[in-house]
Amino acid sequence: MNIKILVAAHKNYVMPQDQNLYLPIFVGKDLHPDVNHTFQGDNTGDNISVKNAHYNELTAIYWAWRNLDADAIGLVHYRRYLSLHKQKDLTSVLDQAQAESLLQDHDIILPKKRNYYIESNYSHYVHAHHAEPLDLTRKIIEQDYSMYLNAFDEVMQRKSAHMFNMFIMKQQPFDEYCQWLFDILAKVEQNLDISDYNQYEARVYGFISERLLDVWLAVNEQYRTTEVNFVYMEKQNWLVKGGNFLKRMVKPNY
Repeated sequence: MNIKILVAAHKNYVMPQDQNLYLPIFVGKDLHPDVNHTFQGDNTGDNISVKNAHYNELTAIYWAWRNLDADAIGLVHYRRYLSLHKQKDLTSVLDQAQAESLLQDHDIILPKKRNYYIESNYSHYVHAHHAEPLDLTRKIIEQDYSMYLNAFDEVMQRKSAHMFNMFIMKQQPFDEYCQWLFDILAKVEQNLDISDYNQYEARVYGFISERLLDVWLAVNEQYRTTEVNFVYMEKQNWLVKGGNFLKRMVKPNY
């Protein structure tokens, strides 16, 4: 089975050894042409590399959608991987045999959900970001994809979500998901003024997309999904992260 898992990176970094399965891709190559000459750039063929500052790792997903031919396509990050284990070790990330086995009975592989416990997906978003883009997204879904509106509202009230735009999808659901996602984001982009957003908030379309995956999955239940571990390869200071989480509830970052 031809499976390609893109590893999104914006700097030089060690990568998994299986180069048939994992494809390192430098995101925003049009913006930083001289940083890396080894990884695949997201600026070949049909691409939106120049939008990386606003679309984050979605420029890699778009590139794969438009330029890769594979039975299944996925995305992980240079520090975040899918795995059947919990070790922070590149030798323990999902391998070809494991991916093929999972895709025999499932159409989509996802990381385990991230739980917020005391916040909904909507409140978590608006405590960390401007509310306008997410509210505008809802309006566009209501106007152009009304069959997804109930799912959007329901997902926004949940206290957990599949985050980071990480997944592996068979070709058909991948194509359908990308068509839906990038059409919605293009319409948000056409109607949203981000000229006064700071550099972090300007990454808005990447942030929105993280909340849309579960909306699409909720409607497209014909596709069978399974979850595996999400492994972050570097140390995290959970005390600092928890403190920042509580601070955002009182005072947003922007």
